[in-house]
Amino acid sequence: MDLRDIFGIQYPIIQGGMANIATGAFAAAVSNGGGLGLIATGGFDLEGVRQEIRAARGLTDKPFGVNLMLMHPQAEEIAEMLIEEGVKIVTTGAGNPAKFMPKWKEAGMKIFPVIPSSALAQRMEKYGADGVIAEGTESGGHVGEMTTMALIPQVCQAVSIPVVAAGGVACGGQMLAAFALGACGVQIGTALLLAEECPIHMAYKQAIIEAKDTDTTVTGRTAGVPVRALKNPMTREYLKLEKTGADKEALEHFTLGSLRKAVFDGNTKEGSLMAGQVAGQLTEIRPVAEILRGLSEGCGKRLKELLP
Repeated sequence: MDLRDIFGIQYPIIQGGMANIATGAFAAAVSNGGGLGLIATGGFDLEGVRQEIRAARGLTDKPFGVNLMLMHPQAEEIAEMLIEEGVKIVTTGAGNPAKFMPKWKEAGMKIFPVIPSSALAQRMEKYGADGVIAEGTESGGHVGEMTTMALIPQVCQAVSIPVVAAGGVACGGQMLAAFALGACGVQIGTALLLAEECPIHMAYKQAIIEAKDTDTTVTGRTAGVPVRALKNPMTREYLKLEKTGADKEALEHFTLGSLRKAVFDGNTKEGSLMAGQVAGQLTEIRPVAEILRGLSEGCGKRLKELLP
């Protein structure tokens, strides 16, 4: 099924639930632009998420959803609050949402967990997920090991529910490739960092603009929490600590508050400039509606170019 029909949106594009970035205002801007905006729970407490949901409702009459980071210390309370607030679309990350799904399904919510493997996709289908977002290691932030090119067709083969492709999508050709692999739509994050409406610091945006194709790295593999971000003094020092055998607690302490330093302070040396490998493709700041339209139109144009 087409993602546009599932959610009632103009383009088959979901906005990634980026912690500290995906506010109610930004989600509303994405939804007004024709995609599915998401509010991130990462970076907000329970009441903060509630306020962002209500803010989004005041800014758009289009569908939007909430991304529940399952490692959130208030995940259980937020899961209940989403029902109270009448949220109809939820995506999840960093864990297994199975224990929340029966109540969510009873409330009529559409549930799309983010998954890094076919095995987890099958479990989510068993528990009643309406679809899954299969995220390849090219993406920014927390990543798995499989590439999008290898992951998507294997997940599509493993499950009968809709599969959304995430990781490595920033142009029409990449969006078309996702469809060719069997996906019904795409989720994008890095490509939206350069949206005019995206609330990150201008220095963060400039770092994305200046990035080359090899300018991201993955930290945290030894601690079991791999994160892709732009290379900078912070990531280089982190990797040095990993090589010397620093434990998980020491590594977590080193990165404490690093994302907020990047997003709010524009600290490009000590902050975690989370970004995917497509950062090297991105060169200009544009309205979010233009980014979404460009992806969709670029996808159609590339398809016509490939047809005999």
